[in-house]
Amino acid sequence: MTAPETADMPAFGFDNSYIRDLPGTFVAQRPARVAAPRLLRLNTVLAAELGLDVAALQPLAAQVFSGNLLPPGAEPIAQAYAGHQFGGFSPQLGDGRAVLLGEVIDSQGRRRDIALKGSGRTPFSRNGDGLAAVGPVLREYLVGEAMAALGVPTSRALAAVATGQQILRDRVLPGAVLTRVAASHLRVGTFQFFSARGAVDQIRALADHAIARHYPEAAQAGAPYLAFLDAVIAAQARLIAQWMGLGFIHGVMNTDNMTISGETIDYGPCAFMEAYAPGAVYSSIDRQGRYAYANQPLILGWNLARLAETLLPLLDADPDRAVDAANTRLDSIAGQYRTEWLAVMRRKLGLAGESPEDAALADDFMAALAGTDFTLGFRRLADAVDDPARLRPLFADRAALDLWLPRWQARRAPDAADRIRRANPIYIPRNHLVEEALAAATEGDLAAFDALLAVLADPFTERPGLDRYALPAPESFTAGYRTFCGT
Repeated sequence: MTAPETADMPAFGFDNSYIRDLPGTFVAQRPARVAAPRLLRLNTVLAAELGLDVAALQPLAAQVFSGNLLPPGAEPIAQAYAGHQFGGFSPQLGDGRAVLLGEVIDSQGRRRDIALKGSGRTPFSRNGDGLAAVGPVLREYLVGEAMAALGVPTSRALAAVATGQQILRDRVLPGAVLTRVAASHLRVGTFQFFSARGAVDQIRALADHAIARHYPEAAQAGAPYLAFLDAVIAAQARLIAQWMGLGFIHGVMNTDNMTISGETIDYGPCAFMEAYAPGAVYSSIDRQGRYAYANQPLILGWNLARLAETLLPLLDADPDRAVDAANTRLDSIAGQYRTEWLAVMRRKLGLAGESPEDAALADDFMAALAGTDFTLGFRRLADAVDDPARLRPLFADRAALDLWLPRWQARRAPDAADRIRRANPIYIPRNHLVEEALAAATEGDLAAFDALLAVLADPFTERPGLDRYALPAPESFTAGYRTFCGT
């Protein structure tokens, strides 16, 4: 059974440009009905930002955000895309458990997708059931909201609804549906789908749609598709630099999980690093460490090379000139990323202005940080402004820290302590607290989830009584900790 519409629904104001602009890139797909929808959480702040009438929507929220009722103007579709998953190319992936309800123009004039995730099988489901469990749905809700509060471009959760149905994973779990909001769901893999089929006209239509939606200035350039590639490279270089500055590990940086908009999307086996280790991997499915923390900038370049390949027919009529133009852009990625990362590090270290010495200063701090809690190592640097000795107990390599501190003191800004506290969170989604909250929520108790969500809404302000949210996990937890995709 699929979802009906209702005339009593508050207006969403859908304006669905993807359907208008890109026929042949999707299939119509209504979400499946669920047995007993129950609203777990509604993000009322985000709903208001989207221009929705929260009071009118609330009584119907469980039905709407489970997919049982379609708002007027919704045109639910499953999008087609392909992707390299752990380096291997799958020519057809697509929305296997998601449907895009439509697009709205929010209160700031931005176009945003509203989609359901875990809403049943689609033609792209392959062998999957198209469903999601409460734990992974709330993980994406929690981590997405944390990233938004940290200032990182991200998709966000509008609602989470329990379905009243049980789903089978490694055990029987309660089902749920997530409502996700994103600048768009255009991915590198969207372009790969049509490139693999030699569909140049559809690649051009996709590029034109993406330019109009995300990078309108590229349309005015002399070579608009090169300008488009430049813009995506710049957006993704900024994003990955922000991830690295927070110790965030996405876990599945497949090309189908890299957005054209430069937003973080698809929070599956993700985690925030505790003790700094460049080779840290938390994903249970990343057995070779392809998407380890330190490899994320390398995968940035690899994924963008796959995007550039799809755009070659648009870059120049001469194939050799197209390749040369693409390679020039790709050769710039490492430098662009390094520039963005250094800007992040200058803020995190509270430096004054810019100096040629800053790159070495940042690199050497990272070396000294090895084995030390990543988040607290940066945050407590503010304490060292007045008393360097207060920082030493945190560090495993105190000799390296002692050599580094005088160099930093010569470069730090007069108001370095304030700068550091504004740039470095005291509260992140600590893995043991996330798992604790999700385990309780799976059993029907959302108190720990709500408490953690409230703390993460203001990650830079240290508050009394919240010490447990700032402290690392016990070693017994971190040893061998892994996260799972949840599909």
